[in-house]
Amino acid sequence: MLCAQCNNPYLTFNSGYIGGAVLLRLLDHPTFASSEITALLRKAEKVPAFESIGVKTVLGSNSDLDLLEKQASQSDIVFACANADDVPACEAILKGLKKRHQATGTVPILIHTSTNPTPGVLTDKAGGNYAYDTIYDDLNPDQLETLPDTQLHRNVDLMVIAADKEGYARTYIVLPSTIYGFATGKLVDLGIQNPRSIQIPKLVQVSLSRGRGGMVGKGVNKWPNVHIDDIGDLYIVVYDAILEGKAGHGREGLYFGENGEHVLKDISIKIAEALNDLGESSSREPTSFDQSDYDKPENKFLIYLGTNSRCKSNRARSLGWKPKYTTEDMLQSIKGEVQYQVNHKVTPITMQ
Repeated sequence: MLCAQCNNPYLTFNSGYIGGAVLLRLLDHPTFASSEITALLRKAEKVPAFESIGVKTVLGSNSDLDLLEKQASQSDIVFACANADDVPACEAILKGLKKRHQATGTVPILIHTSTNPTPGVLTDKAGGNYAYDTIYDDLNPDQLETLPDTQLHRNVDLMVIAADKEGYARTYIVLPSTIYGFATGKLVDLGIQNPRSIQIPKLVQVSLSRGRGGMVGKGVNKWPNVHIDDIGDLYIVVYDAILEGKAGHGREGLYFGENGEHVLKDISIKIAEALNDLGESSSREPTSFDQSDYDKPENKFLIYLGTNSRCKSNRARSLGWKPKYTTEDMLQSIKGEVQYQVNHKVTPITMQ
């Protein structure tokens, strides 16, 4: 979490993929010189690296609710880039922002991250066997309000929207899609930012462990995708629009991050081809995962990869967001992820 006092952002920061992309851009933002940025850290050994780039730190995690509330109460802007399902943490941040409002009469800002990876709030239980036809439009809040309250992440999103309606905070929700690409830059070099995503690497990991490209069911479900650099830029486009008073907020403040969509099987084919090229599989064709794949503890959320999630980020584009990387770029990036895992013998990835 990034927090701010007097234009001073506070970021819920877990050395994360998204949080690092946001922080990297805030360091170069015109407001940086007049801002005091504070990052929430779990590991004390990272404090010197943050200090070297002019970012203050507090030690703790999303479980330290009193700390979250205190930091939010001292902040004009909060970027929450960590766990999208943490109800107590969200409650603590909102309590802090409410205190800020009551003490100063100002309306603090919360830029909340929902659903990573992919807009989970839109997912179904397709099991990879079909694609649904509905495409959700972030410029259509009436359509978004038809989503059941029971959808993944929806409970926290509704809390954030309710805070805006009550008037003590102005809230904005960024909903990234399948994020891909290796993050680069000084934060990665300093060991501050995790350079890798989760969703595609998870599919690579399981395919590598079984010695053949895999997919959930028939692999015909569809998801949107976005490059890590483009999603980082989206946060700044929204941030700039907030400062200019141009960004929709509350029920009109949901911003999907996508630049095209893909069919799961297309990713699985690219993984299978890369495994074959690298001598890790005898086949260039993926097969469906079987029950033994799903039963492994580290694959608990594998079935999630067979859901559908379809959307258009028209609201962000209306503010001037211009993503550069396409679905074809995503598919071409997959061999690099497979090569990385083959070279580094990576530890199992867990999806939360």
